[in-house]
Amino acid sequence: MPDITYQSSEQPEREPNKQDAGKDSLVNKIQQLGQTNVPQMPSDSKIHCLTIVGQIEGHVQLPPQNKTTKYEHVIPQIVAIEQNPNIEGLLVILNTVGGDVEAGLAISEMLASLSKPTVSLVLGGGHSIGVPIAVSCDYSFIAETATMTIHPVRLTGLVIGVPQTFEYLDKMQDRVINFVTKNSGIPEEKFKELMLSKGNLTRDIGTNVVGSDAVAYGLIDQVGGVGEAIKKLNELVEANQDHKGEGKMLQ
Repeated sequence: MPDITYQSSEQPEREPNKQDAGKDSLVNKIQQLGQTNVPQMPSDSKIHCLTIVGQIEGHVQLPPQNKTTKYEHVIPQIVAIEQNPNIEGLLVILNTVGGDVEAGLAISEMLASLSKPTVSLVLGGGHSIGVPIAVSCDYSFIAETATMTIHPVRLTGLVIGVPQTFEYLDKMQDRVINFVTKNSGIPEEKFKELMLSKGNLTRDIGTNVVGSDAVAYGLIDQVGGVGEAIKKLNELVEANQDHKGEGKMLQ
């Protein structure tokens, strides 16, 4: 009997090659970022960059169309930065309209308590509760055209109209004032004056502070950009390494 062989009409699956994978990656970059090449941090870099952008989201989830920084994402990052021995410095980039007061203060307190050198840079805006985050680092920069809005703490939604509500609001505001004045060079009286100013904002009380004015008030350390911020952070990292080296020699 003759041998009979059967040939399947189905073609074997073609293994994806590197060229196809590269094309998919390139298309994804164009769709997501509008560019073909994405700059990467060098593998030997010991600096981590943390961005605080949009509105700081706290206990209440914001609408999906809002650009947000979620505190449940940022807080674990800060803990990981403290624990990671390969990270020796942190650069915090801010362009935020503010947001949840307690979430912003939580992030500020964690940044202020880091054992590693930190530098903040305000680009565009560092408004409202973004002010404590900006001053929480060891050294702070602000772009010449960037602004910081200082205003009283406000509540949105249902408010119970009793004296206790306003006392709580006043205490929350004191927490913000105490943190900012403790971690920057601005006097408490001046900060309160800017916060309660009536002639600066159109529909609210407070003050919009621009670039060099923030430095003049003692709120921010220096006017500068990314280059100056990274240079300063590298200096702080080197100083921190020298201090650790001296400590080991003394032991």
